Amino acid sequence: MREDTTMQDQVRDAYLLTPGPLTTSRQTKEAMLRDWGSWDAEFNEVTADIRRRLVAMCDGGDDYDCVPIQGSGTFAIEAALGSFIPKDGKVLVLMNGAYGQRALKTLDYIGRAGVGLDKGDYLPPRGDEVASILAEDPEITHVVAIHCETSSGILNPLSEISQAVHTAGRKLIIDSMSAFGAVPLSAQDIPFEAVVSSANKCIEGVPGFGFIIAKKQALHDAKGNSHSLSLDVHDQWDYMNRTGQWRFTPPTHVVVAFHEALKQHDAEGGVQGRLARYTNNRDVMVAGMREIGFATLLDDQWLSPIITTFFGPEDPNFEFKRFYEEIKSRGFIIYPGKLTRAESFRIGCIGQLDAEVMKGVVAAIDQSCIAMGITNRSPGQATRDIAV
Repeated sequence: MREDTTMQDQVRDAYLLTPGPLTTSRQTKEAMLRDWGSWDAEFNEVTADIRRRLVAMCDGGDDYDCVPIQGSGTFAIEAALGSFIPKDGKVLVLMNGAYGQRALKTLDYIGRAGVGLDKGDYLPPRGDEVASILAEDPEITHVVAIHCETSSGILNPLSEISQAVHTAGRKLIIDSMSAFGAVPLSAQDIPFEAVVSSANKCIEGVPGFGFIIAKKQALHDAKGNSHSLSLDVHDQWDYMNRTGQWRFTPPTHVVVAFHEALKQHDAEGGVQGRLARYTNNRDVMVAGMREIGFATLLDDQWLSPIITTFFGPEDPNFEFKRFYEEIKSRGFIIYPGKLTRAESFRIGCIGQLDAEVMKGVVAAIDQSCIAMGITNRSPGQATRDIAV
């Protein structure tokens, strides 16, 4: 996977081995060199085309529509929760990391009732567990599921979760922030009320807005629900459909860069093409890391193609801050861990990265360990006991 220049030539900064922001292509960067009028007809057509492409990406057909929302992905999540969940609704949040916990915290902030199924750092919520909770609590109206929980890198089993929610007659909201565009998600196979993602993830745009793909009926029904003017999804949707414009100043350069990134996504083969590259990135990187002595938190069946969590070495010379800086000095930026029970770090597989880059980060980590005098790269037995 190469453009006219090699990745090493086109990206002078360190490669971002993170789940977004991420390393972007030269074409995406260059799309931001032009200034746009936010009410200009040409810019409005860019927005409209983005909306159409995103609905098509999840097989939404005529039943779904897309609403972009200014801000980070968390803004879009809060917008969705505040708009689609009525004030007297109740939400079951499926948690196995920081982003499920953040959803539950958001519900508390916006005054919606919520309960959590907390599976800890590394276990997936299962469909039978969801079905049992819904059967016991008829007041639950909605379920929130995280598609890929990047705290651990686990890919949660959406199909069985969706089936349990649908069978119980409840509504599913999916946080697919780090998976949409690379992990298949079809509204025809996994019925959902809304799915939320962001420009700077698997479609490989830059930060500045999120987007919500929702049933048109849900968008109609959301009128009057929102706790916030700027995060009112119904109002944004209604205004866009009437005028073709964003209600408030859009991040114009980010929007146009995302449009360019969508074209590159199509050229790579869409969701399946991107999944293939990211999966290969993961496989090359995980094999290399295991070969030099590191252990993954998760068993292979739960590893996502988005990001992988590794246990920190038991070696007394390991100290994450220096480890991070040593790797950065060699041209790669990794992510700190978010586990509560063990030292860890994370390596992302998404963005303008390929197998050669993944081999490069493994080599940089090996060299960093040598520089730090880390001879034992495996976790202690107590740490290993929590792995799945």
